[in-house]
Amino acid sequence: MSEALDKVRGVRELPLFPLPLVLFPGVPLPLHIFEERYRRLLADVRASTDLFGLSYFVPEASAEDRPPAGHVGCATEVVEVQPLPDGRSNIMTLGLVRYRVGGYVERGDPYLVARVEFFEDAEEDAGVVVRRAGEVTEMFMRIARAMRAANDERGALPELPQGDPERLSFLVAAVVEMEADAKQQLLELRSTAERLRRLYTLLAQAVSSYEERGRTHVLARGNGHAGKKVDLEG
Repeated sequence: MSEALDKVRGVRELPLFPLPLVLFPGVPLPLHIFEERYRRLLADVRASTDLFGLSYFVPEASAEDRPPAGHVGCATEVVEVQPLPDGRSNIMTLGLVRYRVGGYVERGDPYLVARVEFFEDAEEDAGVVVRRAGEVTEMFMRIARAMRAANDERGALPELPQGDPERLSFLVAAVVEMEADAKQQLLELRSTAERLRRLYTLLAQAVSSYEERGRTHVLARGNGHAGKKVDLEG
């Protein structure tokens, strides 16, 4: 059992915080808590497990008033709380592991409480997964170098996890620009290889544009002198 699954071992019910965003395991998320029902949720989880579920949900796009049974979300751990004088709070959370909603518990809480089952990706051919992780890492770093050039940045390039393709797939999915519905589809996949394949396709479609933008910016900064070396390699 992974460390993330170990943290939710024995948990069968999870308070839910529906939001119009998708959270992936291993990704931090700051939140501002101001509604009374979520103040209560925060107080309750702080007194118990520090866990709640973040579910992607857009009320105006749904006929339901809550995520449906079968919905996949991400269990979230509260790791830091900054109380404010008026009762609001700024909190830092960290995505842990995905859950599937089996139904809801009706016991008078002001917030949703779901019966949940936790899951991780299925086991796959390690060679295929490692190869695709390498492809995604290479393409992601090409884009990162191009963005650094376009923004005149000199800081270190982002560090991606080595040896953990599932975690890599979640971190890249979290930062790549795409519609929330597409991110939700990636969250629901139980195949690391397929998630990496989809991410590689998205990155490959975008890389030329980013690299051209980086080259154009560097040339413009050099007053159009084509002989100036454009460094997109590191």
